Order: sequence, then C-alpha cells, then structure tokens
Amino acid sequence: MKPSPFSPGLAAGRLDDGAYADNFSDLHPAMDAHEALVAADRCYFCHDAPCITACPTDIDIPLFIRQIATGTPDAAAKTILSQNIMGGMCARVCPTETLCEEACVRELAEGKPVKIGQLQRYATDHLQEQGIHPFRRAEATGKTVAVVGAGPAGLSCAHRLAMLGHDVTVYDALPKPGGLNEYGIAAYKTPEGFAQAEVDWLLKIGGITLEHGEALGRDVTLEQLKGDFDAVFLGMGLGGVNALAVEGGDKDGVLNAVDFIADLRQASDMGALPVGRDVVVIGGGMTAVDAAVQSKLLGALNVTLAYRRGRDRMNASVFEQDLAASKGVRIMTHVVPRAVHGNGAVREIEFEYVNDDMTGTGEMVRIPADQVLRAIGQTLEGDALPNLEGGKIAVSGAGRTSINGVWAGGDCAAGGDDLTVTAVAEGRDAAMDIHASLTA
Repeated sequence: MKPSPFSPGLAAGRLDDGAYADNFSDLHPAMDAHEALVAADRCYFCHDAPCITACPTDIDIPLFIRQIATGTPDAAAKTILSQNIMGGMCARVCPTETLCEEACVRELAEGKPVKIGQLQRYATDHLQEQGIHPFRRAEATGKTVAVVGAGPAGLSCAHRLAMLGHDVTVYDALPKPGGLNEYGIAAYKTPEGFAQAEVDWLLKIGGITLEHGEALGRDVTLEQLKGDFDAVFLGMGLGGVNALAVEGGDKDGVLNAVDFIADLRQASDMGALPVGRDVVVIGGGMTAVDAAVQSKLLGALNVTLAYRRGRDRMNASVFEQDLAASKGVRIMTHVVPRAVHGNGAVREIEFEYVNDDMTGTGEMVRIPADQVLRAIGQTLEGDALPNLEGGKIAVSGAGRTSINGVWAGGDCAAGGDDLTVTAVAEGRDAAMDIHASLTA
C-alpha cells in the first residue's frame, strides 16, 4: 500500500507525484517586465536612502531601481553586482523584510515597501540569463591567493580578487561549489539549479580554479597554503553540528537539520525522500524553519517547531515564522528538550516548559515524533586555526586574523550575523584588503 501522510514512521512517497512539483515550486515567482516597471515606479529615489544603509553590501538601491524604471535592467544589474556579485541568490534568500525593505520610506508611510528584493532578482536574472558577465579582469599581478570554502564568502572574495588581476585557487570539501547556497537553503527558495548556474556565471571572470574534495586540516593545512600562496582567505563556514545532549538524543530518527536540507537540495526525486509522520524540529533560526516547512511539503502529517525562547527572540524573521505557520507548522515556544523516548528509534520527545530566564517550570510535555531534526547551531571545526573568539575565528578590520597573511569571513568568522548577504560583503571587503596588502 502506498504511504500517505497518516502512515506511521519514516516513509517516502507520502504524496501524489504532482504534489511535489507544486510544493517545491518557486516561493516568489519572478516578475515580468511590466510588473518590474510598476514596482519600480513606487520608489521615491531618496537622496539619503535608508535602504542603502540597511543593505549589508551597500548596493545603491535607488540607482538600480531608477535604471529598471528607465528600461535598462542590465545597467541595474551591473550596479547591483558591482557591490554584491551574488545579487541573484541574495535577492532570493535575503530577509529583505528586515533589511532594505523594512527601512524603505514606503514601509514607514504605508506599511507596503518597494519590492526591492524582487526588483533585484529581475535585474540580475535578466543579465545572467543572457550569459553576460559585466566585469573584466585587470592586468595580471602575478600574485596568488588561496581561498578555503566555495560558499558565499569564498566565492565573493575569489571573484573580486580575480577581477583585480590575482590568480585564485578555491579549496572546498564538498563535490559541488556554492556552500550554503547549494546545500543549506530550502529547495523552494532556489529551484531549477539556480545556485550552480550562478556559480558558473560568476566563474566567467576567469582566473579562478576550483579544487573539490579538499578539506582544511584533512587534505591541506593552513601552513601549506601560507607557504604556497601570497595570501589565504578562510571562508569554510561551520562544519560541525551541536549535539542534542539529552537522554536518548542518539536514537535512530534523530538527525541534523542541515543534513536533511542538503539531502533535499541534492535529490532528483523529492518523492524518494523519507520523512516522518510526526516531525519535531528543535531550533529557532532559518535552518529550523527551512527544515520544518520542507518536512510539511514532503507530506509529514504533524510538524512541530520547538524553540526555547519566545517568538520575538527567534533568529528566523517574522516572515519566515509566518510562512511556517501558513504551511501548517506548529510553533511551540519556551520549551527545552529533556529526553528522547523510544525503543531504538525515536517515538516521543519530552520537553520542559521554561520561563523567560530559561528557568525550568517543572511542567513537562511529550510530543509524538518519529523524526527529530536538530537545528540548534553549528560549530567551527579544525586545528591550527587563527585565534578564536566565541568559537569562531577572531577578525579585525576587513577580516584580518591573528596570523599574518591570513584573512577570514562568513560564518566561520566572529562578528557576523550568519546571512548570505553579510558573507558576500565580508568576502568582498577582505578581497579589497588582500589586494591592498599584496600591491602595497
């Protein structure tokens, strides 16, 4: 008998085949040319635009929207990409509702901001779909730079360095480039292979060599890279996942949310992926929401997102929280896991209610679960790294570390906010500082 959402345990193919395509279709369908012109016409083109200040990559937003409004989307794309070379992906995954759009004067006046994110996607897609790369390499400098990690920070750094005339080699532990963009973001945010298409487009600048299956500490060492290259940039993200340190936390069916999302992103057939009937996701960030929503879209009957604090303290934006609720995800707050129950495999997870100060109330609740997804944070892995701060690489200025000639940025570096757009900005800024150092 074909499994259904009511079938207990882990099962694949809970939905009809056509449902998967519908469920994992583009969350925000692209604007057409007319929609883009109408949306662009709402911009006031502010002189001291607060949206620019709110953008981690400092894109001149009024300028690119004016360029769209005047019928020159490719010029708009170049304005965007000169500051954020991964502007296409950021247009899809950035929490614009808490960044540029929240700062929009239309939001303050009307509660309805200019659709900056969708306009950014319209412009960058228009250029990328033509296969046009708007930048050219400068004259070769003869300098070489190693970049560790082919995620947003590493690729942004590599592109800017290559554009400035340096030769860049990117080392990545995974079989595909893209990092978080390829493996860690919900499939409905980046459908139709966009992450790889953007990387292929980015590499058109030339001067960048990718080395896959090369992990720092396992296949190459920082000391080797320092000896072989003129500079090193570390952008490998966070490879470790925090354990669920409770009784029964190692039972079958207790998985890392990042692995669950990566499997989804690499699947050619969503219907072949097993999902529980009763899924519990522990965490309050974007990864937790992505895992919870996609569990529901795969056909789970009951999905609960459990978080230790209130919704106002969740790292996931209000938009993401509301998206989860709209898909049928139950959000429980002020609960801390205390035990996982089951005979070999998880059957229930037990929580304790806690106060705002995280003090336990003694009141317990058990929730049926045949799949538990951990989204409770990641950790930096590796030995012989630069000095750390709060479990991440300590940086100063534009990503300088405690080791001369070594820079860092993105999730592995201290001080960021774990957003794709921030990682891109940190990679770009480190590249400029590396360039200044190499050409001084």
